[in-house]
Amino acid sequence: MSKYDIIVIGSGPGGYVAAIRAAHRGLKTAIVEKDPKLGGTCLLRGCIPTKSLLHSADLLSELKGAKGHGIITGEVGFDFAVVQKTRSKVVQKSAAGVAYLMKNNGIDVHPGTGTLIDPHTVVVTGDDGKTELNAENIILATGSVPKTLPFLKIDGEHVLTSDELLTIEEPPKSMLILGAGAVGIEFASIFSRFGTECTIVEMLDRLLPIEDEEVSAELGKLLKKRGIKSYTSTRLEKAEVVGGEVIATATSKEGTLDLKADVALVAIGRAPYTNGLGLEKVGLSPNAHGFIEVDEMMRTSIPNIYAIGDIVPTPQLAHVASAEALVAIDHIAGTKPEPVSYGLTPSCTYSDPEVASVGLSEAAAKEKGYDVKVGRFPFAALGKARVMGNIDGFVKIVAEKKYDEILGVHIIGPRATDLISEAVVAMKLESTTETLASTMHAHPTLPEAILEAAHAAVNRPIHL
Repeated sequence: MSKYDIIVIGSGPGGYVAAIRAAHRGLKTAIVEKDPKLGGTCLLRGCIPTKSLLHSADLLSELKGAKGHGIITGEVGFDFAVVQKTRSKVVQKSAAGVAYLMKNNGIDVHPGTGTLIDPHTVVVTGDDGKTELNAENIILATGSVPKTLPFLKIDGEHVLTSDELLTIEEPPKSMLILGAGAVGIEFASIFSRFGTECTIVEMLDRLLPIEDEEVSAELGKLLKKRGIKSYTSTRLEKAEVVGGEVIATATSKEGTLDLKADVALVAIGRAPYTNGLGLEKVGLSPNAHGFIEVDEMMRTSIPNIYAIGDIVPTPQLAHVASAEALVAIDHIAGTKPEPVSYGLTPSCTYSDPEVASVGLSEAAAKEKGYDVKVGRFPFAALGKARVMGNIDGFVKIVAEKKYDEILGVHIIGPRATDLISEAVVAMKLESTTETLASTMHAHPTLPEAILEAAHAAVNRPIHL
């Protein structure tokens, strides 16, 4: 039996970060991974490959608009096989990078499925049989899988999840997207620009339901402008594959909606993946939604077993998993870490236009009893955005009146997912809108939109 200080099950952005941090703390560490490559869903089937496709779509859009900047390109087209080849290369190199980090940090990698047989023992079942590992502490980081609908079977041809859609050989002529969260919106942004007619159906009353209402409304307008249809407050009643098409019926307040498409993307969220983990053998029971409950140090009810990432009831985001990994390992190492500040979690949708936010929406701030003030600034009034030819969207800052503290920042528009980091830092430091408004920003740049929104929040707008 191989003995370790820490065994990590799962090599996604929670698991591999935990392993590296443990090695840095001088702890003998092993990582167990059932996939042939390291990196988890984020790297292999999620964040990274999706962003590669999005970048290709961005380039296509930019080249199509280049004539307006005096760049003569002739007829612009695309080779989707090369688009997919590029995606595959990005994933391969990124996975190789994680493998290098494991080797460079002296972390033992055990390929196979890890199963708990007691609080200190993991059995790894791989191609070469079974290996038994023992550790003082165990980190569970097995991630999540796409949720599916009971009446709509995933067939990999006409009905897909994000896993299958990422490797599709050609863009379909039409796509029905079930769910208007980040996954659904991002794939609509990708494939609409490759010529697919995209239709989004969302059961809740707006697109990106976790975002500020004004942002959701603006997104709906901008997607319509880009030729993407969307139906909110609409429930899918039934769907089936008939004659090589997906035929669906949905209902809303306006009545019955009949829809058909070449393919359907089921993008209704992700479920924690704990199958085969052996939780019952150590006395761990997931909650009603399948998540493993933990304390603020990421400990389960078994003191030496920790859980992080998509299998715990916190935001299912790669950067959250990484932050939780650092807390868990530092707690094991006895350094008394600060718990993860979930209220400062940046939310990012890498669509066209991009959407990003941190903190409370205007409605949520009011529900919590804050006396709210708001500052807004449109990208259309920003010099750098005009230079880029990308003027859609705005920045919105939500603050409370008495102490002027920033409660939330919401961005829809160019480079929103990059811009949000300034807002996260500002809120981490408990900044006021007055402080932000008096902080010099370089000109001309996109972050000036945040500065201008802060000016608006203190009732001293400059460029609006």
